[in-house]
Amino acid sequence: MKVAYIAHPVGGNIFANIEAILQIAKQINFSEPETVPHSPYITDVLYLDDSDPDQRNRGMKNNFALFHKGFIDEVRLYGPRISAGMKAEVELALQLGIPVVPMTPETKVEFNRIYI
Repeated sequence: MKVAYIAHPVGGNIFANIEAILQIAKQINFSEPETVPHSPYITDVLYLDDSDPDQRNRGMKNNFALFHKGFIDEVRLYGPRISAGMKAEVELALQLGIPVVPMTPETKVEFNRIYI
């Protein structure tokens, strides 16, 4: 099975964004039997303060550990834009040779503008 990391903006309306991420994970579970949707940062967002740079950095460090351990097979970009956190995830994925797949029209345009 393939592990697909769900990259999605979280800041702003955190709970609405979490709900969107959960819906994406649900859709993947029901439509892609060989794909495990993964969004580990949801846990961190619930107990770390994203507006505190130290706590935000800790959350990013937690996510990046999974990339470095080889746990992530693919990064999928969702949402209306590529946030700063998503950019960091994309750049790490590209450095590690992990495929990055824009999943929305907005992320596709932005990804192609920045990385292609």
